[in-house]
Amino acid sequence: MMMMPMVVIAAAAVQPGSVAAAMADSAAAWNRGDLAGFMAAYAEDAVFVTAKGLVRGRAGIAARYAPSFRSGGNARGTLSFATLHERPINATHRLLIARWTLTGRDGVETGLTSLMFERQGGVWRIVSDHSS
Repeated sequence: MMMMPMVVIAAAAVQPGSVAAAMADSAAAWNRGDLAGFMAAYAEDAVFVTAKGLVRGRAGIAARYAPSFRSGGNARGTLSFATLHERPINATHRLLIARWTLTGRDGVETGLTSLMFERQGGVWRIVSDHSS
């Protein structure tokens, strides 16, 4: 029997102001039931692609998510993201592809998301979200 050495790679610290920080802040807000905090990652004019069509604007996206938010958490479960790919498009745009996971009372739900971020006023904001 051949033994293979185990390699453990520590996750890099999330740098403040990065796309990873925006995602971490968004998930933390979701998990504490803070809709405004969750939506802070979205640009005012963001678009969200759903199976039923396109949702336009931060307010429209927030209205879609609002029913699951409650004080102290989210009815859909605890949210986490695992980055699969991040790619700079130019100095002000980045593409992020991630796996989202919701862990709740009824089990685990997971899917993929493609997010286009735009640097606005020194902050990375989601301008396009396609999650499935």
